[in-house]
Amino acid sequence: MYHALWADWYLPAAMPALERLLFASLPDGAQVLDLCCGSGHVTRELVERGYSVTGVDNSAELIALARKELPEVDLRVQDATELRLEKRYDAALSTFDSLNHILTLNALRNVFEGVRRVLKEGGRFVFDMNLEEAYSMDLREWAVDVQDQSVGMVRGKYDAAEKRAFTELIWFVKTAPDNSWQQHRSVVEQRCYPLEDILQAAHEAGFRHVEAIPAKDAGVRSDLGFGRVFFVAQPQE
Repeated sequence: MYHALWADWYLPAAMPALERLLFASLPDGAQVLDLCCGSGHVTRELVERGYSVTGVDNSAELIALARKELPEVDLRVQDATELRLEKRYDAALSTFDSLNHILTLNALRNVFEGVRRVLKEGGRFVFDMNLEEAYSMDLREWAVDVQDQSVGMVRGKYDAAEKRAFTELIWFVKTAPDNSWQQHRSVVEQRCYPLEDILQAAHEAGFRHVEAIPAKDAGVRSDLGFGRVFFVAQPQE
């Protein structure tokens, strides 16, 4: 469901920010880490630009989907808080508020420390995260996607007291050979961090310079950019 519904949504909207904050500064053939790469939506763009890419995600199922479409790419199932990589990279990228799925500040700091360790001198880490205003758009209304072989429903809600967001998914898939419908359910959780906590965690992880750019200022359209911030972090020398 994730692979189908978000395949053509995030990347086109985020492309102005990625062009400005990452692609414009990368040399030809750069080594790039796609952290929390999912099923490879952004990974494909990196490959098509000629970069040497390693993709990491905690979901074996999403990595399996990515491998079907990108068999030549180094794709690994790993927890972003415990990176185990041999290479060093010119840049690392984590998109589509993936790091909001890291549910404690200590764990988020571990992610930053892992990325800092694998970056080359002068490298940069570009990532985006949602701040609290982004979750005000979750009005508990179902969004429905109907296809020939599947029906998917998604809605979000936000607990302001706990700073937790929840995306509820229900989808039905037609199964062979009797064309019956199989139901699946999932709830995906995110954590909302204050901007100052994100910046402090990055500094504590060894990034000497961290710039926070509101998505709308980076050229991202309003529906994706509302409450979203892009960060550019560079490690200490």
